[in-house]
Amino acid sequence: MALAEEVFGFYIPTVSLMGVGCAKEAGVQAKALGATNMLIVTDAGMNKLGVANQIKEMIESAGLRAAIYDGAEPNPTDINVHNGVKAYLENQCDGIVSLGGGSSHDCGKGIGLVVSGGGHIRDYEGVNKSSRSMPPFLAINTTAGTASEMTRFCIITNTDTHVKMAIVDWRVTPNVAINDPVLMAGMPPALTAATGMDALTHAIEAYVSTIATPITDACAIKAIELIRDYLPSAVANGRNMEARDRMAYAEYLAGMAFNNASLGYVHAMAHQLGGFYNLPHGVCNAILLPSVCDFNLIACPKRYKNIAVALGQDVTGLSDLDAGAKGIQAIRQLSALLGIPSGLTELGVREDDLEIMATNAKKDACQLTNPRTATLQEVIRIYMSAMGTHAVGAQNIRAVA
Repeated sequence: MALAEEVFGFYIPTVSLMGVGCAKEAGVQAKALGATNMLIVTDAGMNKLGVANQIKEMIESAGLRAAIYDGAEPNPTDINVHNGVKAYLENQCDGIVSLGGGSSHDCGKGIGLVVSGGGHIRDYEGVNKSSRSMPPFLAINTTAGTASEMTRFCIITNTDTHVKMAIVDWRVTPNVAINDPVLMAGMPPALTAATGMDALTHAIEAYVSTIATPITDACAIKAIELIRDYLPSAVANGRNMEARDRMAYAEYLAGMAFNNASLGYVHAMAHQLGGFYNLPHGVCNAILLPSVCDFNLIACPKRYKNIAVALGQDVTGLSDLDAGAKGIQAIRQLSALLGIPSGLTELGVREDDLEIMATNAKKDACQLTNPRTATLQEVIRIYMSAMGTHAVGAQNIRAVA
């Protein structure tokens, strides 16, 4: 979809380790970064389970020092970031290890931005607002969804406005990313489903992005195929190491796609739900994805046909529009199979908040590469179609002016 005369970058960590048991390399990789005292940024759950201490021991066994900051909350806030900055400075750290899912990685990125560049994390909202290099940064991933361990995206909630700030900056890309499926085996089924649908959303939005390239296309389609084949198995049996391993590859490939092709209105709208209601990001994406796809279908039907094929649908003899619609229905069926809530109403979303959330979504950086431009009323209508209580059909979503 990208035009030949435009210039496109490709961003990825310098080192990425994949495969069963690769987390054992954490100490060696941390030492190779040149830091001497690492701040381990994680959440309270990872700390309570003892995983943070295991990583701390690995780092110390390599001859380094380490301190644990477990203040990364789901949908991390600017307060979480600045408390982490305080911990970084108090412990005289010179490097960061983020441990967990997207919340820990994003919090670690925010801490790195502030300790390097100063000011407030809110100063970095937008694209490439930093001017100084991050501290050495190792990201150890424990979920198969956000891909934050390898991206230049950092999402932090502004606690004054309750809006998720989208920070897109090549400097926050971790130096080293570790994806060990062993660390993902403990994820409960609901979290496995939500993070897996997050990865699917990344792949689909990147594939239909206005700045997609042949490289991002290849990553996105392969990610969709892997999610099709392995996400249900991972949800059914979290100890299925083949499924966990392939989902780790799927989320990483989806990350490679959206890290360079960006995203669209699913994420722009989901960010508002997370900011307003502190809802789980993956669940919001899963619920919004079919409704946004319905709206986008007429903009790039052949692309949605290809998505349908990647999802395993037989589109023989169908027009591009009908094939694309069949793929969107497959997304709905997958969500239902995995136990994703059927609509935003189940999550407590109120219709009174839709207009302000739609207004903020239109300001979100992710909407800039959506394949179809939406008016404020169209964004509200997409929200309405995802509520789960209104008969706003797919044909109406596609045709709304």
